[in-house]
Amino acid sequence: MAVTAKMVKELREQTGAGMMDCKKVLTETNGDIDKAVDLLREKGLASVAKKAGRIASEGLVDSYIHAGRIGVLIEVNSETDFVAKNEEFKSFVKDMAMQVAAVNPQYVSREEVPAELVEHEKEVLTEQARHENKPEKIIEKMVQGRLEKYYEEICLLDQHFIKDGDLKVQDVLNNLIAKIGENIKIRRFVRFEVGEGLEKKEEDFAEEVAKQMGTNA
Repeated sequence: MAVTAKMVKELREQTGAGMMDCKKVLTETNGDIDKAVDLLREKGLASVAKKAGRIASEGLVDSYIHAGRIGVLIEVNSETDFVAKNEEFKSFVKDMAMQVAAVNPQYVSREEVPAELVEHEKEVLTEQARHENKPEKIIEKMVQGRLEKYYEEICLLDQHFIKDGDLKVQDVLNNLIAKIGENIKIRRFVRFEVGEGLEKKEEDFAEEVAKQMGTNA
């Protein structure tokens, strides 16, 4: 059975698990919602929903500077100061700072993207599909697929984790929440780059950062 967006949404609302986790288990269970719920519970991901409602007001502000040319400040929250001192939590915060440096997201999550920006992107993608002479009946699906790619580019949680391309950042966050047992939230970040907005030579800083992350893994 083909997994639809409606099925993913329904499972996500029931469990609070990440979108990619919901899609994966629905594929594994051939679209059976009940079995998918059980599988998420077995993986310890369904409980993330309960933790997500708890207040996370502790945490860390960390920084990452790459070669004196890219700088990132990031705030990641936890429920307790005890977890904020946890080495895995600290490592996650550092990884996220490096992720921002390398991939340059604009927002933490897709919920932060202004609605008018999303609508504009949909219009542009729709016109692109029409110029490619695609049938109207498949344009909507094409636009939705390309919109997902757009979210991957601009939203931190939707990006592929630079240390493991098989995982999204949301997956890494969910796994940490399940392991530590507290709500953890990437609250905000800011990224600076030398000469940003000025004409300059194109350099692949992302590749440099990725190499350094691999060294530190």
